[in-house]
Order: sequence, then C-alpha cells, then structure tokens
Amino acid sequence: MGRNEYLAMKTDPATQDLINSDIDEFKIAAKRLINHATKLGGLSFGTSFLKWVASFAAIYLLILDRTNWRTNMLTSLLVPYIFFSLPTVLFNFFRGEVGRWIAFIAIILRLFIPRHFPDWLEMPASLILLLVVAPSFFADTLRDSWVNLLICLIIGCYLLQEHIRASGGFRNSFTQTHGISNTVGLIVLLVYPIWALIVHFL
Repeated sequence: MGRNEYLAMKTDPATQDLINSDIDEFKIAAKRLINHATKLGGLSFGTSFLKWVASFAAIYLLILDRTNWRTNMLTSLLVPYIFFSLPTVLFNFFRGEVGRWIAFIAIILRLFIPRHFPDWLEMPASLILLLVVAPSFFADTLRDSWVNLLICLIIGCYLLQEHIRASGGFRNSFTQTHGISNTVGLIVLLVYPIWALIVHFL
C-alpha cells in the first residue's frame, strides 16, 4: 500500500507541474540577475563580486585551518592568495595607518610577550605585515596585472588537489567532516581567477 502511494505521488501530474513551474521561475530569476548584473557594470561587476567572494572564502579557510581544520597542506599559501585577491578598498585600508598599527602591536606581542601571542594569530599577523611592507612592485604593479590572477589560479589548483588527495577522492571531499564547506571554499578560490583571466583576455 505504501509503495503504491509512493509511486502514485512520484508520477502525479500536479506535482510534476508544480516542480516545472518552480524550475521556470528559477530560470526567470537567473535571467533577471544576469540582466541586472550586466546593466550594473557588465563583466567587470561579476569579476568584482567574485573577487570579494574569493577573498572572504580564503579568509574563512585560513581561519578554519587555524582553529579546527588541521591539515598537512601548505595553507600558508592562502596568505599570498588573500594579498593578491583582496579588494582594493580593504587592501588600501590595511596598507595604511590602521595596518601599520596592527602590525606594530603584533610584532611587539610576538617579540616581548610570546606566551600571550596565540598560534592561530600568526597567519593573520603575517598577512597584515605583508600588506604593510610589500614593495610597490607587488602591491601596485603585480596586483593590477594578469600575473596576480595566474598566481591565484596556481595556488587554488594546488590547494584543491591537495585537499582532494587528503580526502581520498573528489566524492569523499564532500562527505567528510567540514568537507562540503572546505571543498566549496577551495572551488571558489579557483572560480575567481579563471573568470578574471577570461574577462581580461576577451
């Protein structure tokens, strides 16, 4: 009896029509989103949006690694990734006086009170220090060229393949603890440079 009801529900035309109408509405919403995005700034809007998303994904993965996602991967590569992909507004903010004060306090704590300087703060402090002291060749010239996108792409590819290898395969990378968030975050790290490179060379 229960099996017949399940089969009847599965082939019910009313349910099928409802699902089809939902899919049609989703398609219309996606088309509107694309149209509005192109009106706001075309492909450059998409690149800018992906840059913000990729930066926050990298920061999220860096925080996750420092707290509870301990791996043997070279996650310190997220620091140069964030350096190259950080949106200009945030980059200039941390490269200015605020970043200098944060770097100064971090160095003082690390040198004179090392017991009160937690391990999980080392990577963020390194990032701030890199933002403050990077020569203009890296901070201006490379960040504004396609080379930074290539560096981000190489870092994203390396981290994703290491994560998949450590998980025991692509399918397993979605089933382990924190697997979905880590894998999606690493895929986002790849999407931004690929999209930006395509837009750059079009």
